[in-house]
Amino acid sequence: MKTVFSLFSLLIILGLSPVTAGSPVDDDQTGIKFFEGTWEEALQRAKKENKLIFLDVYATWCGPCKKLNAQTFPNAEVGKYYNERFINVKVDGEKGEGLTLRQRYNVRGYPTLLFINHKGEVVKSTAGFRDPERFIELGKSVPTP
Repeated sequence: MKTVFSLFSLLIILGLSPVTAGSPVDDDQTGIKFFEGTWEEALQRAKKENKLIFLDVYATWCGPCKKLNAQTFPNAEVGKYYNERFINVKVDGEKGEGLTLRQRYNVRGYPTLLFINHKGEVVKSTAGFRDPERFIELGKSVPTP
């Protein structure tokens, strides 16, 4: 009995309810889900699903990029909006395929936020940090395919 009480107390101290401890995370609460494939695969998927690609070109040292990762991308409402409407891709503009994309799309600063069709053409381009509300407004301002 003492062990059960101690476990229950520990869960309360950690801010978890005994009912939800160890439960799987609700997918709607995970924020933006980023595509994990090549750029070519993202273009193919965009064509197949008739969606635009949202491309975040970032740098690991970039303060506004870190702020997007911490405050905006994990937001449930942002995730719901962007996951339904876009193929979401993020690349480090200073290494790997990100170098090529940085050059192709003439990225001059970080974060650069691009909306691109399945042909690889930029539909909308902007840069900088957006809080969740303004980030959703940005997505709504993009013409749909």
